[in-house]
Amino acid sequence: MKRMFLLFGAMAALFLAAPRPAAAQIAVDVTQGNIQPLPIAIPDFGPIGNDGGVAARIAAVVRADLERSGLFRPLDPKSFVDRVTDINTVPNFANWRVINSQALVAGALTVQPDGRLRVDFRLWDVTASSQMLGRQYSTTPENWRRIAHMVSDAIYERITGEKGYFDTRVVFISESGPALNRVKRLAVMDQDGANPIFLTRGDYMVLTPRFNPTAQMIAYMSYIGGKPRVYLFDLESGKQERLGDFPNMTFSPRFSPDGNRVALTLENGGNSDIYIMDLRNRAMTRLTNDPAIDTAPSFSPDGTQITFESDRGGSQQVYVMNLDGSNQRRISFGNGRNGTPVWSPRGDLIAFTRQAGGRFNIGVMRTDGSQERMISTGAHDEGPTWAPNGRVLMYTREGGGAAAAQIWSIDVFGRNERRVQTPGSASDPAWSPMIQ
Repeated sequence: MKRMFLLFGAMAALFLAAPRPAAAQIAVDVTQGNIQPLPIAIPDFGPIGNDGGVAARIAAVVRADLERSGLFRPLDPKSFVDRVTDINTVPNFANWRVINSQALVAGALTVQPDGRLRVDFRLWDVTASSQMLGRQYSTTPENWRRIAHMVSDAIYERITGEKGYFDTRVVFISESGPALNRVKRLAVMDQDGANPIFLTRGDYMVLTPRFNPTAQMIAYMSYIGGKPRVYLFDLESGKQERLGDFPNMTFSPRFSPDGNRVALTLENGGNSDIYIMDLRNRAMTRLTNDPAIDTAPSFSPDGTQITFESDRGGSQQVYVMNLDGSNQRRISFGNGRNGTPVWSPRGDLIAFTRQAGGRFNIGVMRTDGSQERMISTGAHDEGPTWAPNGRVLMYTREGGGAAAAQIWSIDVFGRNERRVQTPGSASDPAWSPMIQ
């Protein structure tokens, strides 16, 4: 199979010039619950040579990335009263202040003699009249969208102080057909919904896909042969491998932070418990041993703990245990049933799904169960997944009708809720780590 994640080869990320110190450079505090989006001007990148319109498309993707974050307000290019003709020339900041821009991105795309693309850009603080950032990237023409996402990540990090999440992928389940006979295919896409690729044909049902830490392998549950089993899908080779040869069903897989192990649920005699398989020798270790249903394991980012769901207390709730299965304790005590827990990459929160009063909603809480809050607004939202910076989540929203399942995103404070565009109905999203 064609390699899913195109590599840059000799990708360069070089500083063009060190940012000059300023008395008060612009910044966005992403830890605050209410944020006014930062007005930012992003003119089309200037092409040097015949680029076929790629320069303008790169700038458009950067605008869209930053706008979708909810932290930036890209200004309409029609409002610009000045042009960027040379990124190495200091802008006339007064002309950008007049349209109330606080930041300016100036970029140039060069088509090199060998056909490769080189993108140079500078980020300017209009308020302080100073440069904040300058970088250069180089890649093959088919990788132009990834360069745009990397530019967005660099701008996001410089202004917010947090890592960006735009140069990432999402694995999901693409759904089609009538509600009672859904065809479910494994698929991947860019985090903004672009470049969807179908990995399976829909001959069998697939569910709960999860990336490994290198974003080159996916663990998922498949009904190949009519029985639910956990499989691994190698994105580079296209090879599928069943994980273990168990007589009963296995499901709900999740990779460990080092990628060497997979936690999963194994059903045996009507009882479902959580195990860990070491991928290096296929050894299995049992973590739970309870007559209740224990499932949906998710590792803490340091790999020392696992959160999971169990109905051992009489209803579906969220629990945490040590990596060896010791110290199992319940942490969710809110109304209704709580499940599908996922540990934040930052280590500070656990996201979950709550079912109460006929509604399903996404919530977050501290890892000890404190400071619980619900963040989504739909009537049927479930299955959260974290962006690699721990500031944004995606989840499935069921809305009824032929296109019932959709993927939505929201930030950790419950702001900026919006739909992620997918080819048809989609569910079970899982965010990749940053692509290396």
